[in-house]
Amino acid sequence: MIIQQIYTGCLAQGAYYIESKGEVAIIDPLREVQDYINRAEKNGATIKYIFETHFHADFVSGHVTLAEKTGAKIVYGPSAKTNFDAVIAQDNQVFELGEITITVLHTPGHTMESSCFLLKDENGKEHALFSGDTLFLGDVGRPDLAQKGDITERDLAGFLFDSLRTKVMTLPNDVIVYPAHGAGSACGKNLSKETVGTIGNQKETNYALRADMTKEEFINEVTEGLLPPPAYFPLNVKLNKEGYKDIDDVIKTSAKPLSVKEFELVANTTDAIVLDVRHQTEFVKGFIPQSIFIGVDGGFAPWVGALIKDIKQPILLVSPIGKEEEVITRLSRVGFDNVLGYLEGSFSSWQNAGKEIDALVSIAAADLENKIKENAIVFDVRKPGEYTSEHVKIAESTPLDFLNDHIAEFPKKDNFYVHCAGGYRSVIAASILKSRGYHNVIDVAGGYAAIRNTNIERTEAVCPSTLKK
Repeated sequence: MIIQQIYTGCLAQGAYYIESKGEVAIIDPLREVQDYINRAEKNGATIKYIFETHFHADFVSGHVTLAEKTGAKIVYGPSAKTNFDAVIAQDNQVFELGEITITVLHTPGHTMESSCFLLKDENGKEHALFSGDTLFLGDVGRPDLAQKGDITERDLAGFLFDSLRTKVMTLPNDVIVYPAHGAGSACGKNLSKETVGTIGNQKETNYALRADMTKEEFINEVTEGLLPPPAYFPLNVKLNKEGYKDIDDVIKTSAKPLSVKEFELVANTTDAIVLDVRHQTEFVKGFIPQSIFIGVDGGFAPWVGALIKDIKQPILLVSPIGKEEEVITRLSRVGFDNVLGYLEGSFSSWQNAGKEIDALVSIAAADLENKIKENAIVFDVRKPGEYTSEHVKIAESTPLDFLNDHIAEFPKKDNFYVHCAGGYRSVIAASILKSRGYHNVIDVAGGYAAIRNTNIERTEAVCPSTLKK
């Protein structure tokens, strides 16, 4: 038996390759599926099943393409409805894979069709649970993504409580837990950085699995402090239910090099966003006017999904040379398929053509210390939890996730300063603000990590109720 976790850091997502006696199952595959096919072919094995723990909201799964390329059957839990051929399994239905079995455990709560998959080894022993978004390490799936009709997030949280108590916590303590996500995912509140655990360990350490916890306590704790989901989540669910283009076709049409003249023409004749994905230190020095920065070296795809509202938005890329296809692939993982092309030769070709450029003003944290003495206006674009734990005393909390909701709150005339934890998110924020006409925005290089090394007055443990959304 082979079990391989294939973890994608930028999405904080785990897909799984399972093989026994020449038969393979893939659980929650990414949209680019060739890696799974190559693994099976290398071992002389055949992909038999594609198990989906639920309709994913944070990425476009590879189930449809993988089924088309291999003939494998797509398996969902009870109540799932798709626009493509799929096995809608019954609760406790068993699927044979070589010498092992995989049992479907219907665990509604995160979504109504959510299911875990229990792997039993060659001896029939319960060996591993592929827990999807039902159980994470240190947390459980958020229950607010599948509200429909009369079903509220509190109802879903109640279903999740029952699922965990009747289907998951009854398993032996040595059963290995393989979740769909780790730290950084927006599918839970406080996920562990670990990506593999056990049922026993989670009973001891996961707040949501406390033995003495009442259902009401569970509902309150699981629903408390949930931030609104990113705008692209329901759009990805729709793609995962209805189907999507083969990513190879997306790359063929999107990986189109454009000369400076062609790039400029497309930018001027369409409503395309110019998305610059170079490192933030390069972007700050110079960029095409009106560009939006979201660097490919950070949490790229989720930030694109959070800040660009429509997955059909046309995009023109300014990318590091040689990374164009990677960027297009990562955009497609969250459903952004409408890339019109990329600037050939990257930003240097724009400079060499003598075209107009813009730049961001950026100052060191030590300089911010002096500006604060002169009544500087400071905005903190970190997440609310980061702000709550510690922040610059005079700083306003305006999380990057919700920047579009707070644009009007930034001053239009007086200079103001934005910072994050290390410098990535603040440059994203500054680029968006500058594209909206806020040319008085100034980035604080190095973010809060650099601010800690100054004498700037800071505050700890602010009540969350004082924060903006």
